[in-house]
Amino acid sequence: MENNVLFQKFVSFTAAVHQVTHEMTKDVRSESLTPVQYKILEYISVSQPVTLSEISDCMHMSMPNTSRELRKLSEKQLCEKVTDAEDRRKQSIRLSQEGSAMMGDIFQRVEAQFVQKIGNISKEELKEIEHALDVLMSRVFS
Repeated sequence: MENNVLFQKFVSFTAAVHQVTHEMTKDVRSESLTPVQYKILEYISVSQPVTLSEISDCMHMSMPNTSRELRKLSEKQLCEKVTDAEDRRKQSIRLSQEGSAMMGDIFQRVEAQFVQKIGNISKEELKEIEHALDVLMSRVFS
């Protein structure tokens, strides 16, 4: 397969991932969160602890905007800053207990939608999908 054809398939795949992610999460986030705040919490949840610059890079936001959104999330008691014991200049961000509980609940609801979506797939196909995801994670997304 030519690299260009493979790349076009990759672009289609990533666009489909974004669309499916949007569809599966649009009705599960709390009314008190903006879509950007939800995405930040989702990123922190799967990557914690993270730094302000990592969040800023991932969300394609300026550092001041990222800092403002994190302050709002901290005020809602959904995340917290932790100072590095060895280098007090460094801070990382993680979910608070309330944030972890909320994201756990959201992920359970998304998982239920996922299970429903794959409900008619054979065990062999599920193994193929799992293998394909493993290959993508190790070769493309690492």
